[in-house]
Amino acid sequence: MRKLLSALVLAGTVATAPAALAAERTVVFAVDNMTCASCPYIVKSSMAAVPGVSRVAVSFEAKTATVTFDDAKTNSNGIAAASMNAGYPAHLTRQGS
Repeated sequence: MRKLLSALVLAGTVATAPAALAAERTVVFAVDNMTCASCPYIVKSSMAAVPGVSRVAVSFEAKTATVTFDDAKTNSNGIAAASMNAGYPAHLTRQGS
C-alpha cells in the first residue's frame, strides 16, 4: 500500500512539474516604424493577441513596448513575430523577471 501511495504522489508531482516551472516574465522591446499616433495601438493589439500575454504597455515617445507574459505559453520571439507581422519590427532590449 505504501509503495502504491508513493508511486501516486510521485506521478502527481511529475505531471504538475511543468506548470510549477512556468513563470510570468516581463520584457522590453524596441519597436521600429512607429511614426504616428495609431502605431502604438496597432503594436499593443498585435502583441496582446499572442496567447499567454497578459499586459502590454507601449510608449510612442520611447518607441518601446513592455510586455508581461506567461513563459509556459509563449516567449519573446513569438511576441516579436506578432509585432513584425503587423509591420513593426520589435527587438528585445531588456529581459526582466
